[in-house]
Amino acid sequence: MGFAVATIFVDAIGIGLIFPIMPDLLADLGIENISDAALYGAALASVYAVMQFLFLPILGNISDSIGRRPVLLIGIAALFVDYIVMGVAASFAVLFIGRLVAGIAGATVATATSYIADFSAPEDRAKNFGAIGATFGLGFIVGPALGGLLGAIDIRLPFFAAAGFAGLNFAFGVFFLPESLLPEKRRPFTWQRANPFKALTRAATDPSLRRLVFVVFCMMLAGYVYPAVWSFYGKEKFGWDTAIIGFSLAGYGLGVAFVQGVLIRYMLPQWGERGTARFGLISIIIAMVGIGFAVDTWMIFTMIIMAALGEVAGPAINGMLSKLVPDNEQGDLQGVLGSIESLAAIIAPPIFAAMFKLFSDGQGLYLPGAPFFAAALITAFALLAFQRQ
Repeated sequence: MGFAVATIFVDAIGIGLIFPIMPDLLADLGIENISDAALYGAALASVYAVMQFLFLPILGNISDSIGRRPVLLIGIAALFVDYIVMGVAASFAVLFIGRLVAGIAGATVATATSYIADFSAPEDRAKNFGAIGATFGLGFIVGPALGGLLGAIDIRLPFFAAAGFAGLNFAFGVFFLPESLLPEKRRPFTWQRANPFKALTRAATDPSLRRLVFVVFCMMLAGYVYPAVWSFYGKEKFGWDTAIIGFSLAGYGLGVAFVQGVLIRYMLPQWGERGTARFGLISIIIAMVGIGFAVDTWMIFTMIIMAALGEVAGPAINGMLSKLVPDNEQGDLQGVLGSIESLAAIIAPPIFAAMFKLFSDGQGLYLPGAPFFAAALITAFALLAFQRQ
């Protein structure tokens, strides 16, 4: 559990370190217009997601076949090297390639999730998946805050900090990581299962999974409004600098850590997985509408609390899904969900970034919060589908 959590923590820190510096990093590479920079940032996010889409089911199925340990260690080692390369990138092309490699290496998050599912009793999986969310929350406390502070010193320094975290996690895994998947529970690797489009086909055609997977897809699609435009939105509408962007994300991470690490353990016994998920979806809608309408920074921070409360939905729905498949297909399920998330991550950044550019470039209606209104509408569709489950 400790290593799986550490793996997810390192991934969250690496992502969180980069978010606050993205506008200034792109400006350092010669892309100074904020609305144009949002589109370039979307390209970096999308290529990362494309690689995750292709490799999440592959790595998930490899881990079902040979075990979780080797897959996790190779992925972390690749992240270590990749962060160093991105730290010295002198052009957008090199940064683009770096995000491509990071997407492949970061696909081990699904394997870490399967690692936790291996030793969790079915009735405990939702709580332990909540621990994953709490870990991401902690990573988003440390990562953005550190990225904002280090970025104020040197815009490249956060990459080297991320490499340091990955290196420490790799060393920890080499010496202390046990294998979680017993040999008798393994199954042969097949390209048919590892095909990412096959994973989407299963998600779309399996009657037991289809509706919940659609809810997850809508929720993830809406959630990618944050990495797509948050830093650009804050800089454009409120004049935020790197430090404030970092601390706003850190505040969100603090809320997620509390909600998924503490609050969800009280909510699940009282409300069940369905009630908890419903509450989360409604909270997300309220938060996104509030962010879109905000006219001052304090309003944003108020809505961050509501957004954090919404993060109970993910582990609750994940727990519901995990009960629908046998133990030796947990890795396969996480690969399916990972592919769904990657598909959302491919589609969302260009859409939200283009919407941000359209409503903030000064050539028409000025409404930079428009992407958040769109995300609220998508989440409303998810809630409607969930109610009919």
